[in-house]
Amino acid sequence: MSLIGESQVPDRSQANQDYPLSAVPLSDRKPIWSLAPLLMGFALTSTTLLAGGKLGSSLRFADMLWVMVIGNVALGSYCAALAYIAAKSGLSTVLMARFSFGAIGSRWVDFILGFTQIGWYAVTNAFIADALLKLLNLPESLEWFAIAFFTYAFCVTAYLGYTAMDWLSRLAVPAMLVLIALSLSIGFRDAGNLFALVPTQSIGFTEAIAVVIATFISGGTQATNWSRYADSTKNAVWSTLSAFMLINGLLIFAGAFCTLVYGTNDLIEAMAKQGLLLGGLILLILNVWTTQDNTIYAFSIAGSNFFRTSKRTAFVLGGSTFALILALGGIYGQMIPFLLFLGTVIPPVGGIIMADYWFSRKGSFPSLESPLPAFNWAGVIAYGVAAAIAQFSSATGFGIAPINGVVSAAVLYVILSRVLPSSLRA
Repeated sequence: MSLIGESQVPDRSQANQDYPLSAVPLSDRKPIWSLAPLLMGFALTSTTLLAGGKLGSSLRFADMLWVMVIGNVALGSYCAALAYIAAKSGLSTVLMARFSFGAIGSRWVDFILGFTQIGWYAVTNAFIADALLKLLNLPESLEWFAIAFFTYAFCVTAYLGYTAMDWLSRLAVPAMLVLIALSLSIGFRDAGNLFALVPTQSIGFTEAIAVVIATFISGGTQATNWSRYADSTKNAVWSTLSAFMLINGLLIFAGAFCTLVYGTNDLIEAMAKQGLLLGGLILLILNVWTTQDNTIYAFSIAGSNFFRTSKRTAFVLGGSTFALILALGGIYGQMIPFLLFLGTVIPPVGGIIMADYWFSRKGSFPSLESPLPAFNWAGVIAYGVAAAIAQFSSATGFGIAPINGVVSAAVLYVILSRVLPSSLRA
């Protein structure tokens, strides 16, 4: 299927910064063997193991497998739908949001997406520093140095851009998959009859599915930063499904499996118990690096759009420094609940963008140079109501919060875009 970009000739000032304010031209698109490993590396993150651990301790093994399949199919489908739009238009999520939220209204999308990513960047750097000190039995006094080192080390490939992140993922993803397969094969030998194990906690079926979807739907909403580089919509969809359905599912399974067999949702700790400490350390570094460079890259794209500047690399360095301050200030305990809250209210953004693209604009965005209203009130109002619905669902356990947010946002946007006066929408 043909692709539509803003221009067939790359603007070198934009190209050198990975097109933060323009569509990726066809001349700079990438094949599936470039895009798929990059997205898979993004999805290979340790936090997903925690979700798997919750399921492993709360569900029978057979029920857990069903939850994983349903949840990851839903997550992968949502991310793949956005990937299709990104590949067709060449635009990132924050650029698409200009049409559905307005020139000024879209800055809210920049803020929540960017702040979520910089928050997780800080939290994860603090996590890996603490984990390595414990695994290597090093003094806690070195923690500040470890945090500072990883904060800037992990942003190097993001600073260099798509090509550097591409090559890191091509090398790291196969290595990580081999290490995970080796650990799981040893685990199956130690496991016994998994189907006979009785859970020690309980969780509702829909709540369990919500846990699976919530593991990476916030990141999946921003995966368009890379799927916009796809050389075809088919490759964008398959690359995204490989990351957000298969890889996310693998990590949830690994977290659940390790909890059942070794009493820990930490795959690295389980590998240490298996006598694979060196492999665990390699996996930990690669795992975090391929996620963290994507995370700070996503922040730089959101920051560039917020301030309407093409200097993306400045936001990589500035964001890393801000994350360092947060991490050294003890972000871990205070920030996670807020970041999880943002993860609940981010998915409606994707629902609105999809509704705007397919229903309001019939599968084609206008030029980014087209005049836009300051606020597209159909998007702003639909987002506010849908985010409240998603948060209510999360607090009460009514339905599946991320899906409720996406569906209600899309439906509300379609209705409002038809009933509101044209002066209040794009």
